[in-house]
Amino acid sequence: MRLILSFFIVLSSFFIPLHAAEEGKLGEGMVNPGYHEKPDWFKASFLDLREDIAEASAEGKRVLLYFYQDGCPYCAKLLQDNWGQRRLANKTRKSFDVIAINMWGDREVIILDGKTMTEKNFALKRKVMFTPTLLFLDEQGNNALRVNGYYAPAKFEAALDYIAERKEKKISFRDYYAKRSPFSVAGKLHSQAFILKQPYAMDQLIKNGKPLLVLFEQIKCRDCDEMHEDILKRKETLEQIKKFNVVRVDIWSNDKMIAPSGNTTSMKEFAKALDVKHVPSMVFFDGGSKDVFRTEAYLKSFHVQSVMDYVSSGGYKTEPSLQRFMQARAEKLEAQGIHVDLMK
Repeated sequence: MRLILSFFIVLSSFFIPLHAAEEGKLGEGMVNPGYHEKPDWFKASFLDLREDIAEASAEGKRVLLYFYQDGCPYCAKLLQDNWGQRRLANKTRKSFDVIAINMWGDREVIILDGKTMTEKNFALKRKVMFTPTLLFLDEQGNNALRVNGYYAPAKFEAALDYIAERKEKKISFRDYYAKRSPFSVAGKLHSQAFILKQPYAMDQLIKNGKPLLVLFEQIKCRDCDEMHEDILKRKETLEQIKKFNVVRVDIWSNDKMIAPSGNTTSMKEFAKALDVKHVPSMVFFDGGSKDVFRTEAYLKSFHVQSVMDYVSSGGYKTEPSLQRFMQARAEKLEAQGIHVDLMK
């Protein structure tokens, strides 16, 4: 156990052993160094989702499932930067019962059909690949909105309002957010040598031997600026990105293109058809017309590079858990003397 703990402390507590016990406890007198305290206003649920949804509905609320893992820096940002703000915490408490689900936990969850499974199997069933993942459930237990990863406070608040106001059947979240999003950014699409020139015939690109990476962006996008001005200029990222054919889609553009299916469409309609809710998003195709993986939230360089490696190496075909793939990748890099800092 000492060797395992030492390794993860070296990683600044960003990864933890996948068998770590519930609520940060590793054994007698030991506490997981990556554990993050959750707000005391989270619901103390028995994890019977049928009861949770009924109780929330009776109070005019909805259920928000928060999938986390100890040592997750993006979970820490959500807890500290978002729910650490009293206004956002109060807004969440007013409209939602928040239930924490440990992505690797062994507590039993009773799902809507009455079946029982562990937290980790429930996370697998819900295809949770990133933490945090937020599932906003409607009164029938269906996903009203899914957030795969971390949203900064302004966008997170928009997601809270979108679901609290029952807007999901009236307008898409991306359109809702576009109407209220404040911009103070570069106001341009960035140039990169590796981005192929338009017009795009993606049905041909998916057949030429390399996986296809589609960058979904928009002109006013602070996170797009950071990605292009920093992450996509790093040597480690460029080593990964050369393994792909890379195209960029402006999610509001009417420019014509040919989708991987062979259908002619506009960039705007293509993004809508794929339900792209966040910019920048990376959507990967690997020889077929259906995407094989995507990112839909704010990510730093190690996660961006790891996702690219996950697809280009074919890792997604044999390892269904991105988290396990990243942990193995981090161990390999550390063994080579390359320190992994997840937030740089």
